[in-house]
Amino acid sequence: MAKYRLVLLRHGEGAWNKENRFCSWVDQKLSSDGIKEAQNCGKHLKALGFEFDLVFTSVLSRSIQTAWLILEEMGQEWVPLQSSWRLNERHYGALIGLNRAEMALNHGEEQVKIWRRSYDVTPPPITESHPFYEEIYNDRRYKCSDVSQDSLPKAESLKDVLDRLLPYWNEKIVPELKSGKMILISAHGNSSRALLKHVEGISDEDIINVTLPTGVPILLELDENLRPLGPHQFLGDQEAIQAAIKKVEDQGKVKAVEK
Repeated sequence: MAKYRLVLLRHGEGAWNKENRFCSWVDQKLSSDGIKEAQNCGKHLKALGFEFDLVFTSVLSRSIQTAWLILEEMGQEWVPLQSSWRLNERHYGALIGLNRAEMALNHGEEQVKIWRRSYDVTPPPITESHPFYEEIYNDRRYKCSDVSQDSLPKAESLKDVLDRLLPYWNEKIVPELKSGKMILISAHGNSSRALLKHVEGISDEDIINVTLPTGVPILLELDENLRPLGPHQFLGDQEAIQAAIKKVEDQGKVKAVEK
């Protein structure tokens, strides 16, 4: 019997997910499909009888919007929500805004997979000449974060994501879990992967093969020491979930030429 239960998910599809671009810290709303994913997620969690006491999100709109839609579908709009940059998507540095399939064509699929999925490889850092630099670093949401703007990352490996996420997990989320609260974390592909790596003890080598589809809730059942009682569970139609995982994996491959 689980002592603690936690639901984690990657937000619904965003506009740049649809365009197969590295979105990262550029703020994007959900696409029309992403809205439906979040609503369906809420419907499914409600049908399973989940009742949340607290929700954690990043400070990016697609994460917050997903949480709002889920709570609305569940009739739990009153549940408190806390947001932190520490749950943000991985900072992809100079790759932000670029198309993944085009990058695979120019740099090879294996290099793109390493940039996207590896544990300790950092992409080239963003510079002030980057078209989205000012949009990110002049954003008011980062002027009230718990670190100075000079300390915000310019590029991150998955290891870097875990390093900045762990203090928030240990100091903010874990105490709420241990107080008996049922928690939902609406985060991103890489912040969710980093948390799964930590909680489940996934190796540096194996984490490259962990892919999370958008809008699919993940159930973690933990013992009194916050160790998993089993592997994480994707909640929903398993065949559809596997198809969604393949779709995410294929984003980093060279696009087939239509004949």
